[in-house]
Amino acid sequence: MSRLFLVRHGPTHARGFVGWSDLPADLSDHAALTRLADHLPRDALIISSDLGRASATADAIARDRLRLPHDPALREINFGDWELRAHDEIEDQDALRAYWDQPGDTAPPGGESWNAVSTRVSGAVDALIAAHPGRDIVAVAHFGVILTQLQRALRISAYDTFAHRIDNLSVTELHVATPRWQATAINHLP
Repeated sequence: MSRLFLVRHGPTHARGFVGWSDLPADLSDHAALTRLADHLPRDALIISSDLGRASATADAIARDRLRLPHDPALREINFGDWELRAHDEIEDQDALRAYWDQPGDTAPPGGESWNAVSTRVSGAVDALIAAHPGRDIVAVAHFGVILTQLQRALRISAYDTFAHRIDNLSVTELHVATPRWQATAINHLP
């Protein structure tokens, strides 16, 4: 069995949809970063998305953990034309509602659907676990990335998954075992 510790990056303080934009994380809360680093297994491998807010957070909590190369497949949802725009700035409000209320194949213009995000992230996570069987893995990533794996563990709909809160610098711990995954902590703030 592997344990997967999904950590959401530090806050960006941006408003609106933040997907593939490479915004920096605010890592000024040193006490929170110390608590987070202390909470994670010392011998875990650590990996992150290639976006700066995730990779900088991973570097800040890595300590002497083995750091794996950044993985672009762990990026946040690609919001396409909605990127960096607030909900009320989106012209097609019907498409916006459909994206959140009926997640699946609906995608923002130029962006990716929930199903596409889930497929991308699950493939990366599966490859990571296969390459490091039985290891504890810390993956510093994004809200959407964490929700895709939480959906797998809880075996719930995407719509129900969106009801979960995933705070910055929180840990969602999943136990990865065949055939069933288990969520042992969701949005834990050490």
